[in-house]
Amino acid sequence: MTRVIGIDPGTATTGWAVIDEDKKGEIQTVAYGHISTSKDDSDEDRLWEISRDLEKIIKKYAPAEAAIEQIFFFKNQKTIIQVAQSRGAIILTLKQNNVKVASYTPLQVKQALTGYGRADKRQIQEMTKNILKLNSLPKPDDTADAIAIALCHLNSRKMNSLS
Repeated sequence: MTRVIGIDPGTATTGWAVIDEDKKGEIQTVAYGHISTSKDDSDEDRLWEISRDLEKIIKKYAPAEAAIEQIFFFKNQKTIIQVAQSRGAIILTLKQNNVKVASYTPLQVKQALTGYGRADKRQIQEMTKNILKLNSLPKPDDTADAIAIALCHLNSRKMNSLS
């Protein structure tokens, strides 16, 4: 069995999802959610909270591998630095807990789930719901994105093993 944590980095909201894949290729949802920080806290305190909460998730669910979204392009130049800092804190936390890390661009994630690199948020949410046989769409968007990133990683692992 392979246990993967998918992470959609952010400062205000970091989405996360833990999924398992067994030897037959069956995928099971273990848990998913998000880490929220207060805009009233300092950047340092927000990064500490993300790291601390992620460490609790890692200790509880013991993923062997992690998939995290790469920062690809941001329209809002003000938030790109904060998201990059969050991503750095997340990667450090994963490495400190001996979790292997892989990164994927939003384009790679969209292509892995829908076959179309320009899929919108709703299409990604629908695909994650369908693949994992969830009763409702995962919310917030950051959580759905984290599930999609984890699924992309499992798909990528299969493709790499065929090469």
